[in-house]
Amino acid sequence: MKKNRIIIILFIGLCCAGKVFSQERLPEYLQAEKFTGDKLKNMLFSTLVDPHWFQKGNRFWFEYKTSEGTFWYVVDLAARTKNLLFDRDELAAQLTEIVHDPFEARHLPVRNLKAKEDGRTFTFEVESSQEVKPKKEEKDKKKGEKEVFYFSYDYPSRKLTHLKGQEKEPKKLGWGNFSPDGQTVIYAKDCNLFRMSREDYEKARKNEKDSTILEIQLTQDGVKDFGYGIPYSMLNTDTLCNGKRRRVSGCWSPDSRHFAVTVSDDRAVKELWVINSIAQPRPTLETYKYQMPGEMEAPEEHLYVFDMQNNVRKEIKVAAFKNQNLSLSYKPAEQKQRDMEYVSPVWLGDNDRFFLVRSSRDLHRIDICSYTIGQDSIVPIIQERMNTYQETRPLAVLNKGKELIHWSERDGWAHLYLYDDQGNLKNRITKGPWHVEQVLKVDEATRTIYFVGNGKEEGENPYYEQLYKVNVNGSGLKRITKGEYFHKVKIDDDARFIVDNYSRVNTIPCADLLDREGNKVMTIQESDFSQLKAAGYRFPEPFVVKAADGVTDLYGVMYKPYDFDSTKVYPIIDYVYPGPQVEAVYYPFTRMSVRTDRLAQAGFIVISVGQRGGHPSRSKWYHNYGYGNMRDYPLADHKVAVEQLAARHKFIDIDRVGIHGHSGGGFMSTAAICQYPDFYKAAVSCAGNHDNRIYNRWWSETHHGVKEVVSEKGDTTFVYKIATNPEIVKQLKGHLMLVHGDIDNNVHDANTIRVVNALIRANKRFEMLILPGQRHSFGDMDEYFYWRLVDFFSEHLKGQKETSVDIPRR
Repeated sequence: MKKNRIIIILFIGLCCAGKVFSQERLPEYLQAEKFTGDKLKNMLFSTLVDPHWFQKGNRFWFEYKTSEGTFWYVVDLAARTKNLLFDRDELAAQLTEIVHDPFEARHLPVRNLKAKEDGRTFTFEVESSQEVKPKKEEKDKKKGEKEVFYFSYDYPSRKLTHLKGQEKEPKKLGWGNFSPDGQTVIYAKDCNLFRMSREDYEKARKNEKDSTILEIQLTQDGVKDFGYGIPYSMLNTDTLCNGKRRRVSGCWSPDSRHFAVTVSDDRAVKELWVINSIAQPRPTLETYKYQMPGEMEAPEEHLYVFDMQNNVRKEIKVAAFKNQNLSLSYKPAEQKQRDMEYVSPVWLGDNDRFFLVRSSRDLHRIDICSYTIGQDSIVPIIQERMNTYQETRPLAVLNKGKELIHWSERDGWAHLYLYDDQGNLKNRITKGPWHVEQVLKVDEATRTIYFVGNGKEEGENPYYEQLYKVNVNGSGLKRITKGEYFHKVKIDDDARFIVDNYSRVNTIPCADLLDREGNKVMTIQESDFSQLKAAGYRFPEPFVVKAADGVTDLYGVMYKPYDFDSTKVYPIIDYVYPGPQVEAVYYPFTRMSVRTDRLAQAGFIVISVGQRGGHPSRSKWYHNYGYGNMRDYPLADHKVAVEQLAARHKFIDIDRVGIHGHSGGGFMSTAAICQYPDFYKAAVSCAGNHDNRIYNRWWSETHHGVKEVVSEKGDTTFVYKIATNPEIVKQLKGHLMLVHGDIDNNVHDANTIRVVNALIRANKRFEMLILPGQRHSFGDMDEYFYWRLVDFFSEHLKGQKETSVDIPRR
């Protein structure tokens, strides 16, 4: 009996011991696990209507996915109707009979859908589960490749045709830059410029032997860092000289006779390196060109114009400023992407003349220039001067370049001005304390400009973009889109109809069809939030606070746990980005983010809020507030914003404040916890440009400011002063975690290593996470990073964290 009693006591003791050493999952972690990356992608699908305009007729088609699968619709603008392109059940049955794989309506594998020029015929592909069994003569087919079936579909008759025995439609080759008449193709090979005929391009599309293709070499002097077809900031550019054809970004004259292109001479620019430690079988050194602030070894841009009648190149004189920048014009935002069009510069003007922009290194001087065929130099016609850096936007033209629509911030707000082609101001087009963001379209027939603007409507969030129209003479200004939303619009070729995608962070995205006067024609589509809401999703909440000056309004968004309890008190985390090109705040609806609403699910109040100096879409004063003081300018506004929110809401604990950011936000979050060491208790700083003396020249000099100094001998240098985070980490009191990808070729990891060096020498404790094989974004380690982020803030703001060995899976 005594022996049995001992056994029972021992058994109970073991059970209790087991209870001591095991831990139930924290409820906050269980809540956060509901919204892992893999789960989220099956809760919400399409949120925007992307219209694909028919080349004939007033119709467009679009693809939209909901929890019921993918649907394809055709919208008839004249009839004001939206109809299904396919009977999905019928199509699934037909495809099953042909492909011999079972398909159903909600899982149709239609891909590469295209509308033909006739306005009624579509083509698409379906991949089978069956592997291809290539014949000896089919060298282009690889073992293990899936068999692909090709179809055409007649929309009016609903007739499906299996293109059996027909060849796959030849793929569009990305390296081809077509002339307007479609007869000539420009491209690069081995850093030189080449041309071929349309006929030879079609041979290349069909994978015919190069020996049958006639290539005409236009240049002989292209080299690795000063040649044609070299991508911007490409790693290991020595691989460019391998005989492969590459795309050249240049512009054609309307008559297809001339081709203009800028080429950057980067040979003097110094190199930077990252080491990919997980490359197999040996770590690899990656080398790339990277100019840092103040360095005189700068890219030098050249402008060339080619005459295609005789294949002759002419270099145009462009010099005005030391280390200047040249920019050709780009296509209007709403222009259709035809089969032969790519995102390339556009020749704005007539057959004999085009326009381009020249800017000084400090961006205090901007010239709108013209070039006329036969001349030796470009000619400045509009000059913009300011004691700070200046923004630019694409130029728009009327009458083949006889009139110019120019965007300028000269009066402290971004507005439009009408000039003649000699640079004489004809009239202002817009004015007032609000912002013109971009011209979308110019209707020459009615002399009407359609543009995106913000901040004009009284009492409306100044970041909400609206579509407006105005006459070229400045009369008839009218708002087209309606409602206090952020509007993303697409305009048809004839400026008759507008697809208006509108939302806020706290509304379901919807798309309407409007006419040119802003009248609603029909509702096109609303997003399906059923699965997201079933999982407990709740919209975040916009708010407004005052900046540290007590005058300027700052706009932000608050994210709460979906199981929020107003009787509880929560730590608050400020997600930050200093700009000045953009703030951390999302104004249209945005999918759940690791750093905001997903972080909130682990039991935090998370906010994002703007700051003076943080965004170009307000006044020039607002945008330039931090000019020359990029480390410290946003900090006071964020501290004051958190204090105001805590005073409003009893559920916010002002004694448990965290801060987090990525890139510029990584820089800012470290600066904040060091400059306000008694306010911020914890910071997670990711991929931060902590020492902007070694970040790229363009961003650092633009926003910190750089002074051009000319010596008595006439030598030019560029002087700058940049405050850094290593200078202030000795002030750290709270908890800091630094995160960086080890092959980040944007913000080099030396930025974080310099902070680490300063922290160690100041005898400060900190945490560090290096993500192997990751660049500036964290790629396939983003989910792992999320849980480390949650762990860190849970421990240091709530005094608890998950103790499980493994990170939850995606």
